Amino acid sequence: MNLTPPTIDDIRTAATRIDGAVIKTPTLHSRTLSEIVGAELWLKFENLQFTAAYKERGALNKLLQLTDDERQRGVIAASAGNHAQAVAYHCKRLGIPVTIVMPNPTPTVKVTQTEGHGARVVLFGETFDDAYDRARELEAEEALTFVHPFDDPAIIAGTGTIALEMLEAVPDLDVLVVPIGGGGLISGMAIAAKTLNPSIEIIGVEAELYPSMKNVVEGSRGKIGGDTLAEGIAVKEPGQLTRAIIADKVDKIELVAERDIEHAVALLVAIEKSVVEGAGAAGLALLLASPGRFTGKKVGTILCGGNIDTHLLANVLVRELVRCGRIARLKINAQDRPGALAAITAKFHECGVNIIEVEHQRIFTRLPAKDTLIEVECEARDAKAIETLVERLEEAGFHVERASLD
Repeated sequence: MNLTPPTIDDIRTAATRIDGAVIKTPTLHSRTLSEIVGAELWLKFENLQFTAAYKERGALNKLLQLTDDERQRGVIAASAGNHAQAVAYHCKRLGIPVTIVMPNPTPTVKVTQTEGHGARVVLFGETFDDAYDRARELEAEEALTFVHPFDDPAIIAGTGTIALEMLEAVPDLDVLVVPIGGGGLISGMAIAAKTLNPSIEIIGVEAELYPSMKNVVEGSRGKIGGDTLAEGIAVKEPGQLTRAIIADKVDKIELVAERDIEHAVALLVAIEKSVVEGAGAAGLALLLASPGRFTGKKVGTILCGGNIDTHLLANVLVRELVRCGRIARLKINAQDRPGALAAITAKFHECGVNIIEVEHQRIFTRLPAKDTLIEVECEARDAKAIETLVERLEEAGFHVERASLD
């Protein structure tokens, strides 16, 4: 493995090499999000790439440097996400045979999308590590060229082109906030940004459940593992080359909680009308969770991917409505007699709160046998309407409990 970091010249050459085949995505000022986070916030919309993620930059830069013999024999990669799409798409464009090894639990839609780009998909193992090991075996068995998702100077140089574009658009950025998985994205961006502006602050962001880079670079001992919305940065073992670059170039690595990632995804839909996956919203999640920290500064962050399952996105958006008080589940204790439900629903009508779903529970409850537990899922125009409803119900003699996500 080549462990020599790319230089600014390598990154500039990569920018020329991939020009015209990868979208120069916009870097835009978000007035509303700036007001919310208390800083001048600039967003880099890498979710607008053809495969909806920044991974195309590094993958294409790597593929364009293959020899004719390597192109003819083909390449192989291990991925269940954006790297698979990027490698498969550009291999199809360039006429390079490609094999992608994915773990068996990979969602069918991702397998189908990868095959749709002309890739041979091999399903193997239960985890990314299993798929990675099998890909390295096939690399040797079939004389293929392995395209690493992050620990490769050509991949890192490709990602550094994002910083070139951001600093061309906003030369006086004070801070870059960048998601970290294996470390390829922030490594390339840090090399470019620190060369162009040595005083710029580079902050990396990892999901709280996967502090792998923070552990190795800062000597932390955070536990690794769990279900995170930011699966794109849920990496257990970061790169060898990337960790060295990050230790040298990145000022700080921060962690973000799941609820902050969910909040960031939902706000980007609501405010920017842009669909961003959990990993892609990690940078904004840190800014939202750090009120006042960046006051008076120009801050840039990267929406590095937009591949999120639509059902999962729907859950995130509904949970956001719960957190902001517009949707609620109320547990109401009532006597099990005629007219009780009518008295309750009358209060909903008075307060202008819509009932979505009602469930009676007479058996599995600690209430007396003559009582019933009525669970009502409801929605309102704002949080105040539901707060008023709870007050009216309690004034009428009903005991009310409100379900919480936290």
